[in-house]
Amino acid sequence: MYILALNCGSSSLKYQVFDADTKKVVVGGNVEKIGLPDSFVTQKYPDGTKEKKETSMPDHKEALSVVMYMLRDRASIDMNEIGGVGHRVVMGGDKFASSVEITDDVIKTLNELTPLAPLHNPSGVLGIITAQQLLPNAKQVAVFDTAFHQTMKPVSFRYPVPTEWYTELGVRRYGFHGTSHLYVSKRAAAMLGKPASECNLITAHIGSGASIAAIRNGVSVDTSMGMTPTAGLMMGTRCGDIDPSIPSYVASRKGISIELVQNELNKKSGLMGITKCFSDGRDVENNQDTNDDCRLALEMQAQTVKKFIGSYMAELGHVDALVLTAGVCENDAYMREKFCEGLEELGIKFDKEANKNISRDVPEAVLSTPDSPIKVFKIATNEELVIVEDTLAIMNGTYNADHLKMDYSFAK
Repeated sequence: MYILALNCGSSSLKYQVFDADTKKVVVGGNVEKIGLPDSFVTQKYPDGTKEKKETSMPDHKEALSVVMYMLRDRASIDMNEIGGVGHRVVMGGDKFASSVEITDDVIKTLNELTPLAPLHNPSGVLGIITAQQLLPNAKQVAVFDTAFHQTMKPVSFRYPVPTEWYTELGVRRYGFHGTSHLYVSKRAAAMLGKPASECNLITAHIGSGASIAAIRNGVSVDTSMGMTPTAGLMMGTRCGDIDPSIPSYVASRKGISIELVQNELNKKSGLMGITKCFSDGRDVENNQDTNDDCRLALEMQAQTVKKFIGSYMAELGHVDALVLTAGVCENDAYMREKFCEGLEELGIKFDKEANKNISRDVPEAVLSTPDSPIKVFKIATNEELVIVEDTLAIMNGTYNADHLKMDYSFAK
């Protein structure tokens, strides 16, 4: 039996097919530029080969139909062998604290949550409905980006704004990247040789989008992203935390709408905003020697990361490990060092030589010195594996507290 993991973005769709017995990827791929004339799908095979198909995909329904074709006709996957489909859903609000089997009521609630995630939830729901139509015999499961952070207390998730904003409009911190923070926290506990319930961790998911989480005794107690994924750290195109009066000031002075300002805060800020031309950290890094704006952007990004690390150390009191994950932290030795630079007095002794010599292909590594009070781990995230495990557990009727204590030890 196969499990299909789907991740519907606003204009993209990532997919992987897992063998349910071995938990190994059979085939996977990415659909990009959905809704644009030059949309395409790239399918990847375990032997490293790739296959690209360019075709018009005006929406996620058509994109998923193309994926089914690629799986059936190009990868020889028997559609009847797909017993479960796990869907990554960005926004579950405070309605879902765990993964759930998808029902009509779940879809109705997801549609009601659309105002909180207008770029992501509609495409996610369309992907769910299309998968139900194309794979009617498969069990459909929703795995929420926000679920892991539902353990936060009001002191962390409430904003100091009028109470009716919270009670009537749902204005509160939700947090995102939950499946990633969950996975790497469990792997970090395994590397520490302790139960997750006995570990205090700071997990840093730094990619184009970025968030940091404070984890006490295995559960999330705080996180940098807020009601939306715009908040928190400086990112590729997103501003992160700024003075809340800035949007109305800019709108007033430039004579533009708040909606346009929000668009610029999401798509033209962060690294892109400072450098004026680069949103990818690799491009920024490659140009920092000749471009003062690029150098400034990297310094600003590193400083925002360190600010959150320091604040979460104060919040947790005791920290066992700092975990670095996602695109930047998994692949960029230079930025890993920048994020940990100058933290020795706080108990983080970074091993620069180990950091430089570690291969990108190594999924897990210790990047702190042997005498460091706080360990530093590089751990490759695996959100799809969490989706598959949750889907299988719900299918088997074993999704409970014991299941949530798993350490993903087979992922090494």
